Amino acid sequence: MAPAWAVDGRPPAPGVFSMRIPVRLRSSLKWLLPGLGVKRWLLVMAVGVALVGLGVGTLLWQVWPLSLIPRALSLGFLPAWARALVFGLAGGGLVILGLGRINRTLLAPFTQDRGQVVEALYRYRQRGRGPKVVTIGGGHGLATLLRGLKLHTTNITAIVTVADDGGSSGRLRRALGVLPPGDIRNCIAALADNEALTTQLFQYRFPTTGEAGLDGHSLGNLFITAMAEVTGSFERAILESSRVLAVQGRVIPSTLQSVTLLGDLRAEPNGISRVAGESRITEAPGTIERVYLEPDDAPAYPEAVRAILEADLIVAGPGSLYTSILPNLLVRDIAQAVASSRGLRVYVCNVATQQGETDGYSVGDHVAALERHVGPGLFPIVLANDNFDHAGSLPEGVDPVRPDIPPDAPYTLYTADLVDPTHPWRHDSEKLAKVLVWLLERERG
Repeated sequence: MAPAWAVDGRPPAPGVFSMRIPVRLRSSLKWLLPGLGVKRWLLVMAVGVALVGLGVGTLLWQVWPLSLIPRALSLGFLPAWARALVFGLAGGGLVILGLGRINRTLLAPFTQDRGQVVEALYRYRQRGRGPKVVTIGGGHGLATLLRGLKLHTTNITAIVTVADDGGSSGRLRRALGVLPPGDIRNCIAALADNEALTTQLFQYRFPTTGEAGLDGHSLGNLFITAMAEVTGSFERAILESSRVLAVQGRVIPSTLQSVTLLGDLRAEPNGISRVAGESRITEAPGTIERVYLEPDDAPAYPEAVRAILEADLIVAGPGSLYTSILPNLLVRDIAQAVASSRGLRVYVCNVATQQGETDGYSVGDHVAALERHVGPGLFPIVLANDNFDHAGSLPEGVDPVRPDIPPDAPYTLYTADLVDPTHPWRHDSEKLAKVLVWLLERERG
């Protein structure tokens, strides 16, 4: 087992020779940081201004009495190096002043704090150069992971299950024949650039009144369904919905074929019985032995396969093992692409057990169930939580997942403090993302 790694959020101690730089000047100097793509265009502008000045000066010098102007302004009484210094400083200062005033004027209608513009641009360019990450799953667990990852990279592809048949998604699926939009909606909202009012509106759920119509439906589900009707395809609906919320990354289904999740459950004294439907599997009595897709030969969405093969990091989980993660990996092309990828492959185990699905499971039990379905070695690295200080706050019937694995386990287990103290049955999105990025950097050397 690999040694535990804990997130230390304390900032490094300041150096003894740290300089006090005014905030305004420090913010302005950040325009010169590498990676912003600004300095090259400033150089182009400077060359252009110099050429224009040279052309105007040449013209004035040839026309009398206009030639008196450059002669008077040439500061001929100074040595050549002094004149070059004066003209360089004056010209540079005027260019910077002009650019600054233009920026303030143009950005005034769009931002309240102009000092944060360079910060936002820097973060945007840095995330754009981040690693290519593919996440596989569904439900709230995947959305939690995405909220943390988008702080490190915009090259994110979330591959989401389409086996959901409960709640608003299930009703829309049965009534209109569309793929279930619920898990996709959650991921789009999680990747939104600013989870503010528009995102809250996208996640809004109409109250349950006991009447038909909008009862219990999510506005985002209705939006994606309507967009699918307008654009003529579900994948185009996801793309357009993502544009509305300025999503940092992309969300795609594992397959475009309508699939049903089946489960074999063992319950005494009846033995094993088969249950159809994702929502019914966790509600039925008994222990889940195995889950299947029907049809079992559903083709993977080509963009999902391409993203997996090009990924630097592939993450399965967190999320419901049998009803969120495995429905994606049971699409054969998805599992084969993961096995063929050169990227780092990590399975993130849940921090707490899930009633009706993984009761009493340890980390080793989670991985064993995964391997029973997709074979061993698909995820050579397993990441689990090791902070159990908040276990007493878990709901009744829910237990922390202990990092217990067989001594001869063919995978490497990493543990860290990943739990959200306010919701100890969930991961903390920022902690989880930091550890995953650290793992990737460690493997890259």
